[in-house]
Amino acid sequence: MALIPSALNTERLAAWIAASAAAEAAEIGRIELLGGGAIQENWALDIALVGGPRAGRHELVLRTSSPSGVSVSWDRMEEFAILRVAHAAGVTVPEPWVACADTAVIGRPFYLMARLAGEARGNRLVRDPQVLARSDALASRLGGELARLHRVVPPVAGLDFMPIPAGSPAAGRIAEYRRHLDALDAAEPVLEWALSWLEQRAPEAGRICLVHGDFRTGNYLVDGGELSGILDWEFAAFGDPLEDLGWMLARYWRFGAYGREAGGIGSREALLAGYEAESGHPVERRLVPFWEVMATVRWAVIAMQQAERHHSGAEPSLELALTAHVLPQLELDLLTRIAEIEAGR
Repeated sequence: MALIPSALNTERLAAWIAASAAAEAAEIGRIELLGGGAIQENWALDIALVGGPRAGRHELVLRTSSPSGVSVSWDRMEEFAILRVAHAAGVTVPEPWVACADTAVIGRPFYLMARLAGEARGNRLVRDPQVLARSDALASRLGGELARLHRVVPPVAGLDFMPIPAGSPAAGRIAEYRRHLDALDAAEPVLEWALSWLEQRAPEAGRICLVHGDFRTGNYLVDGGELSGILDWEFAAFGDPLEDLGWMLARYWRFGAYGREAGGIGSREALLAGYEAESGHPVERRLVPFWEVMATVRWAVIAMQQAERHHSGAEPSLELALTAHVLPQLELDLLTRIAEIEAGR
């Protein structure tokens, strides 16, 4: 069940916002649940502040956890800390306002950030004429945003909760996905084979940086064909920078626009060239396909975990149950992509 703000919750929230903004008062004009959040809830929040440094009207998003959270994602206080670091690094993100760990305010921890204009739904973006008119320019911009994020290297003040890989991030991911498969106790020969393929080719530890962890079409906003903000930082981690590029290039996240390899938006070359232009360093292109395979394995494991939450009876949900239907497609993607890589494509 979604959080439904009662009059009492709204009053408490307004009082808390006023205090946190050093305002004389805060008036909430609108609070409405936004769509698209399976793991988190996002609420459109329009407020008017009286007095204080932020006096005036503001359009915000209140972000809190949904009942069907994922155990491997960060909580809202941790995600807010990540958002602040990304914002300070110059990444195009919603301006972080303030976080609240006190469950007495609305019943759960939450944070506030600026609300940005734009569309995030992948199935719409890959068919939007304004997006397609700027196809490679947008893909290049997205590559540049990743390069800016990847300048953040550990240790980072405020991100003490985030572990730093001791060895190869690739080897760590493979071991993690093997553990998840073992815990599910399911026979999935294609995934086991793909993990063995990855094991044999895992690169040594290279540069470690802050990665988004879910950088793909569907997790950024586009307004009039231009990037307006990168969203959903709950899976960020310290890891290999190529992990983000591989996730963005994975076939599944093209929403049917398979010829445009960078998220169904633009070309692979535009994404990588934009990254290189911003970073000032060449991308190790021979390693990118490895991370595309890793991305597909990861999503397949997540899909199985989501379905298991339903089938086990722990969290009955049609949405979770239907997630498993993508597994055959992901297995086909794995077999096809590995065959292409081994053929030199």
